[in-house]
Amino acid sequence: MNESRRGFVKKAALVSAVATVGVVGVQASASGTKGTNGVVKGKSPKKEITYTKTANWDEYYKAAL
Repeated sequence: MNESRRGFVKKAALVSAVATVGVVGVQASASGTKGTNGVVKGKSPKKEITYTKTANWDEYYKAAL
């Protein structure tokens, strides 16, 4: 009796693992990753601004040098 339960649990775990890998693979291929380096290219029209010159930044750069 225990052997049949263990076999069932092993098979169920294996099937769920294979299904999970399949779903993750499909989602990764459809998620919009392009190119060979894995960079995701989004569809946002916004431009990312990483630096705006301000007095605080000038003071920081003077102190850092």
